[in-house]
Amino acid sequence: MRQVYLKRGKEESLLRFHPWVFSGAIHHLNDGISEGDVVRVVNEQGDFIAVGHYQMGSIAVRVLSFDDEPVDDAFWARRLMSALHVRQAVGVADRPDNNTYRLVHGEGDMLPGLVIDVYDRTAVMQAHSVGMHLCRDAIARQLVKVMDGRIAHVYYKSETTLPGKMRLDEPGMGDDGSLSYFIYGGSDDHTAMENGLLFYVDWLRGQKTGFFVDQRENRRLLEKFAKGKRVLNMFCYTGGFSFYAMRGGAELVHSVDSSAKAIELTNRNVELNFPGDKRHQAFCEDAFKYLELAGDQYDLVILDPPAFAKHRGALHHALKGYTRLNMKALQKIQPGGILFTFSCSQVVTKDHFRNTVFTAAALAGRQVRILHQLHQPADHPINIYHPEGEYLKGLVLYVE
Repeated sequence: MRQVYLKRGKEESLLRFHPWVFSGAIHHLNDGISEGDVVRVVNEQGDFIAVGHYQMGSIAVRVLSFDDEPVDDAFWARRLMSALHVRQAVGVADRPDNNTYRLVHGEGDMLPGLVIDVYDRTAVMQAHSVGMHLCRDAIARQLVKVMDGRIAHVYYKSETTLPGKMRLDEPGMGDDGSLSYFIYGGSDDHTAMENGLLFYVDWLRGQKTGFFVDQRENRRLLEKFAKGKRVLNMFCYTGGFSFYAMRGGAELVHSVDSSAKAIELTNRNVELNFPGDKRHQAFCEDAFKYLELAGDQYDLVILDPPAFAKHRGALHHALKGYTRLNMKALQKIQPGGILFTFSCSQVVTKDHFRNTVFTAAALAGRQVRILHQLHQPADHPINIYHPEGEYLKGLVLYVE
């Protein structure tokens, strides 16, 4: 196994088990190292520190293990089994009313660069690093074994997640040369269940792996607030919050998204659960424009926008965007209304987000109380040595 040598003193974060090696910490590499290779990370004297995937870019090595061990079939099986045990322990796997959950959450499961979401009998696997892409077949084989009949299909969906413009002409790729295809099995059944509600998963063309699994528990909380409410679900995507609100007894539910495809998915999911229900309407419209023109008819509003900041350089503009969005919603919501508001931008901290909402409340001139502080669910665990893994922030507000 080829080696990556660190500069003197640059091993300190690794000795605290942080799973990233930045390019600036590297003194030199062995000759012949290619992107995606498994490498040993050593200090200046050649003493072992970690094993990981090498990649060009700011994060040069993503650590797979702090033990000097081979990354082979047995390794993948151990890590996947550990991930499954966590999902069983937190009660999202092996439930008759829920066959949707995240099985692998990157660094949170000590598998940096890998995401696996389970939708009934199909697992959708996504690589965010070259190393995980190159190991996809071995991972898929062990995944099927570890899941022991829970899944029958593995769809590989990495067309938009691998760094740069990577395209590899390898045997077994999709027929169209894409990085999205069934790596094992194959299924046309896109229906899954979350907390007893059905939804259609578009893992072929949808965002992420096809559904936002990370809002499952927050959707269930919203259901408890929905009885008799007039609900506005902004950035609705597949309509998850909308059909939870309907099950909770909402008086009416309006779903808004700028994507016509999202509106189609929302309507499809509402129809799966509440066929012919006239309480729901969906609108293909820009969120800011809709809020500007909306009246004050809503007393429960959900703001779940896409990430406004994907890197630190965009942070300032993102915070301004969150402030403006929340101010508009706070201006429109009925007195006594409830606002569910979120940020999924990793570079926006909890303090950043709370400050933007505080500013928005002050600009809107509303008295606001925090009822709940929300975050990602237990199947999106945070490695205690990798605080960057805490990306989803949310607040439930009572607006006077």
